[in-house]
Amino acid sequence: MILKPIGKDNWRDAIRLEVAPEQRMFVASNLYSIAESKFEPQAVPLGIYDDDDTMVGFVMYGAPHTEMWIWRLMVDQRYQRRGYGRAAMQAVVAALQAMGHEEIFISYHPDNMVAAQLYADLGFAPTGRIEDGEIVVRLGSSSSIEGEVSHG
Repeated sequence: MILKPIGKDNWRDAIRLEVAPEQRMFVASNLYSIAESKFEPQAVPLGIYDDDDTMVGFVMYGAPHTEMWIWRLMVDQRYQRRGYGRAAMQAVVAALQAMGHEEIFISYHPDNMVAAQLYADLGFAPTGRIEDGEIVVRLGSSSSIEGEVSHG
């Protein structure tokens, strides 16, 4: 699993990725996220690759204020249930922690039980906050995600 920046050579691949129809209410489209990243300079969009050629998902992080957030995470419906979401989260969290971010936040729709379980399994804990109708969870400075993942 490799993370690569979204740029002029791969943005079209990213916007072709789609979650399953029943998941669309849980995550913004990649087209929207890429557009958002052009107006939010702190946003970092990345493609999730299973190898050097096949993009299987999308993740975006940024620090809109003082908190570091993972804003988006999606895996294309064709590649779900293969561990890419977990591996991408492990890679992004490891990279953010290596940059010195002691706390990392992510939110999820209350009906998205798959995301809730994944984030809990990775050590994210509820903050008690609700933002834009989503449950906010936090990985604290004493937490780390286990597993080695290559990213570049």
